[in-house]
Amino acid sequence: MAKWGQGDPRWIVEERADATNVNNWHWTERDATSWSKRKLKEVLEGLVVEGEAGRCEIGDLKHVEGEASCNSRKGKLIFFYEWNLRLSWKGTVKESGEKHKGSVEIPNLSEENEVDDTEINVSKKKGEGDVLKDLMRTEGTTKVREALRDYLKALKTEFTLGMILPTKAPVGQEVAMERNPSGSSMQDSVTPQSLDMVGVKIPTVRIQMREVFNSPADELYSIFTKKELVQKFSKCPAVIEAEKGGKLQMFEGCVSGEYTELVPSQRIVLKWRCRSWPDEHYATVALNFQDLAARSELELECKGVPVSHEESTRQCWKKQYFEEIHLLLQQSKDNME
Repeated sequence: MAKWGQGDPRWIVEERADATNVNNWHWTERDATSWSKRKLKEVLEGLVVEGEAGRCEIGDLKHVEGEASCNSRKGKLIFFYEWNLRLSWKGTVKESGEKHKGSVEIPNLSEENEVDDTEINVSKKKGEGDVLKDLMRTEGTTKVREALRDYLKALKTEFTLGMILPTKAPVGQEVAMERNPSGSSMQDSVTPQSLDMVGVKIPTVRIQMREVFNSPADELYSIFTKKELVQKFSKCPAVIEAEKGGKLQMFEGCVSGEYTELVPSQRIVLKWRCRSWPDEHYATVALNFQDLAARSELELECKGVPVSHEESTRQCWKKQYFEEIHLLLQQSKDNME
């Protein structure tokens, strides 16, 4: 086969130390079935539907049958999913206070149909209470479709973290432009770099983020270093060895690394990588904690992120870390009250 810059571009072997899926040409597949079952439960269970007729709430996901996967070919992601779902619901009629139960069936959620065209059937157990059934058919169906869109969005962002591998960039090419801060509580920016070579020879960028949490710094520090707390916010089993040289593994192995520096309540430094990054390539993640009375500010610096993973890495920290930690802290506060 030809070297970089020579011969037919379809057969280029890029100068990559890991020699894995060069130029993203080959077909790779990742099974999303188990992840999807958890995500579908997360977005569907507990949905509340309210209207003039009364109030309904979607309960357990009683039946989940199907599969999902994500495939990468020629640098593009292709999704396959097919689900047969059945949910329970219960509700109370506003005027009479009568309580009724029923089910919601989604016989064919698949990539062949848009969410708006997906069939959703609402049924109710025998007896009165048709006003609640009508409420579920209208407002309830709308809420369910919104939840299904959330699942598909997560499938295409959260689950695909690291599936597209970086390709060769011209030497000296600027790989990132500075961005303005977004949001009031978190500021994101990417520092312009030419080629910041870390591990293998790939172009990388540095990501900086800030987030304020309703928690003192020592408590927030514990959320990143105590296994039981990490498992609570990540909703997955984890390996957490919070000592210098200790291992880190989260999100079913999608994220792994090593603790390299720990200053209690002040600072954590990690070697950090996504499973599908080039072999042996790690970013350096520094987490700095600052007390703000009853709150604390977390400053994150992530150096050595492969250029093609810049946005997915940002979303990983924002969605899978920060937002989930906010939820965990809120739940802890609610339980205390």
